[in-house]
Amino acid sequence: MSQQEDSFKKLVSHCKEYGFVFQSSEVYDGLAAVYDYGPYGVELKNNIKQYWWQSMVKMHENIVGLDAAIFMHPKTWKASGHIDAFNDPMIDNKSSNKRYRADQLVEEYVEKKVMKKAKKEIEKARKRFGDDFDEEQYKATNPRVMGYLEKSKTILTRLNTSLTNEDLEDVKALIEELEIACPESGSRDWTDVRQFNLMFNTQLGTIAGEAGKLYLRPETAQGIFVNFLNVQKTTRQKIPFGIAQIGKAFRNEIVARQFIFRMREFEQMEMQFFVRPGEQQKWYAYWKEARMKWHQAIHPAEKLQYHDHEKLAHYADAALDIEFEFPFGFRELEGIHSRTDFDLSSHQELSGRKLQYFDSELGESYVPYVVETSIGCDRMFLATMANALMDEVVPDADGKDSTRTVLKVHPALAPVKCAVLPLLKNKPELTAKAREVFNDLKFSFNCQYDEKDAIGRRYRRQDAIGTPYCVTIDFDTLEDNTVTLRDRDTLEQVRVSIGEVAAMVSEKVSMRTLLV
Repeated sequence: MSQQEDSFKKLVSHCKEYGFVFQSSEVYDGLAAVYDYGPYGVELKNNIKQYWWQSMVKMHENIVGLDAAIFMHPKTWKASGHIDAFNDPMIDNKSSNKRYRADQLVEEYVEKKVMKKAKKEIEKARKRFGDDFDEEQYKATNPRVMGYLEKSKTILTRLNTSLTNEDLEDVKALIEELEIACPESGSRDWTDVRQFNLMFNTQLGTIAGEAGKLYLRPETAQGIFVNFLNVQKTTRQKIPFGIAQIGKAFRNEIVARQFIFRMREFEQMEMQFFVRPGEQQKWYAYWKEARMKWHQAIHPAEKLQYHDHEKLAHYADAALDIEFEFPFGFRELEGIHSRTDFDLSSHQELSGRKLQYFDSELGESYVPYVVETSIGCDRMFLATMANALMDEVVPDADGKDSTRTVLKVHPALAPVKCAVLPLLKNKPELTAKAREVFNDLKFSFNCQYDEKDAIGRRYRRQDAIGTPYCVTIDFDTLEDNTVTLRDRDTLEQVRVSIGEVAAMVSEKVSMRTLLV
């Protein structure tokens, strides 16, 4: 098992063991690619959503919120193109009877068989040349690396061209030419590639057949578009302005994998920013930079990168992903898309209702263009956990080194902000005082009381769930009303008065530390 695979396995195990994420319906052996958030998971997820909402809505006078219904009129999905074009290329292996996304088979081949070799050459050169190493120059001049990069580009360009032209025969031909085998059986006996629509459908009431067909929304954006004029008129917003929404979406993924990275039921945090036609590229550049800064506030810059789309969606004139380096490699975390006027124009045409904005400065009405920022809340959760979870060698109480598992999540996002711990469980005077302190602190932030096990084990338990501060009540507390305040990251312990704790911790865990 590689180091990356081992790291990911530990992450998944930690999420289960410490109450962050559970397999859905586990007592019935689970439901594939559906997960439940446990007691600490739901707190972390809510804090991530709060960070996004406050930075997006509260920090911008021209962005407002919305909570649209999951069920929408089926014509919505006709206008948006989802009924006709929301497909993934599917292929089956005849020997293993396993189903795969054809494009992902090719992309994984490029990553593992081509780009992995290029990266290996680059890392060897980096070690050889040290501080003088110029990676970009090396990639542009080293024949072997240039060959790998060119091969990668050739394969991906052909794949994207075939998908754009809906030439599924060529997608299969590419898989066969590259001699891609089934990861399960090693067989190269493939079926033809065919399209698979990703939307779940259900029935409205007692109406049978197509007339009563409804869809579980595959994205949250359309609820914003059909409410564009409702929101604009009631909030008296002027272009440019945005509408933000956090909500569930559903996709019947062909292959859902990598834990909560790709699920069939997931949560999105999306903002649609409405602009004048012709100004979309200016705002596209603005949100590209703004969203990267938002991620860099809690993730190291070296774990984030831009990835421009070679194949654009039918509605876009520009698109990129902000990618995060997960334990399984760089993958999409957030998408920035210039959607032109496709959505509003399509809904206007199919509904027969004008979805236009009167621009008093220009003295004319027009269908606005849209720049979208769309981030998966579950992927953000996974990125936060992957970045924060680590094993660390620290000194024990007796001065010897030991290894602790610690979740160094940003204090503002931490599920529990502070834990109150009596030094000993069997001393009523200590537990009574600790309860008194806990009952006071719980009004200021999410606080936890814990008296089970030795104090050292309790510290380790709080480290594992990411609690930034622990307050220990000991016998000195009964004499002078002071407590020990322990910092998760530095392990520093200081004596402070009980009256100071709430203010000290509140300052450190405030969302303001991320927003300023």
